[in-house]
Amino acid sequence: MVLVGVTVLVFYLTLSALSAFAVVTLWRLRPDPVTGALVGVGIAVVLGYLSFRFGTVQLLSQLDARDLHPSEAPRIYRLRDRLSDQMGITPPSLKLAHFAAPNAMALDPVGRDVVVLDAALFRLLDGDEFEALLAHELAHLERKDSLVQSLVASIIQTAVGVGFFVVSPVTFLTTGIALGTAWIRGTPREWDKTIPGRFRRLLDTLVGAFGFGLTVLVRSQSRKREFAADARAAAVTGKPLALASALRKLERASRPKWGMSPLWVYGEVEVDDPVSDLLSTHPATDERVERLQTMADESMTHIEVK
Repeated sequence: MVLVGVTVLVFYLTLSALSAFAVVTLWRLRPDPVTGALVGVGIAVVLGYLSFRFGTVQLLSQLDARDLHPSEAPRIYRLRDRLSDQMGITPPSLKLAHFAAPNAMALDPVGRDVVVLDAALFRLLDGDEFEALLAHELAHLERKDSLVQSLVASIIQTAVGVGFFVVSPVTFLTTGIALGTAWIRGTPREWDKTIPGRFRRLLDTLVGAFGFGLTVLVRSQSRKREFAADARAAAVTGKPLALASALRKLERASRPKWGMSPLWVYGEVEVDDPVSDLLSTHPATDERVERLQTMADESMTHIEVK
């Protein structure tokens, strides 16, 4: 155990020294803060864009969706063209899929944008509800929501990675001392109870809290974009209550009668958990419906009776 402990200690000390050398070297070669920040953001944006494009293409290939031919649904295509014209966007192609639960999603791979519709939507929603739901998806394409969210996430991940890199010398040093000491003492499983081990745990907690905070920030922006897409759809169609009704139907259809919830749902199955709410990409249906009902009330013409 002593030999293993010494080996582990030497290994981690070497990693700590190498990472410290890398950090110091990069610090000495650093450009001015503005240039460095611009370069870092630029790299993150390029990587995020490439990841988004390839990821979207891969997702689309995994959905097993087929093209929805205009002859199959001429009214849907006329609706798509009218809404696209109102929003000033190029009409996306339409694809039909079979999800585990009724769903709709807007994708923008390289080339033409795509809206994937679950076949169940055609029997679940009435005309106004379908129009409002389609307008919601077109609003995401209009605002390039998926791309923006991917770029923001890439920048956040880059920031977290830089943070891990900066503290890596200390991380390797404390880990090596904690593990090496524990092995030499003959208690390798109690490495986290040593002073260096506790410090390492604290460091993990701080870095994890930093990453969690940034994740919460990204998810909150995603929820705001859902609200914005709802508002845009309500404004374009003039039917906020139709969208509210569609959301309710999709929520009910996504709830399993028994067993586990399906993988693909429009939004997310709501759980009464504050942490889940913070990490949710979609707002609660109740809140979305409430906002849409407020829009409907505000758009009503009030006649004063004397």
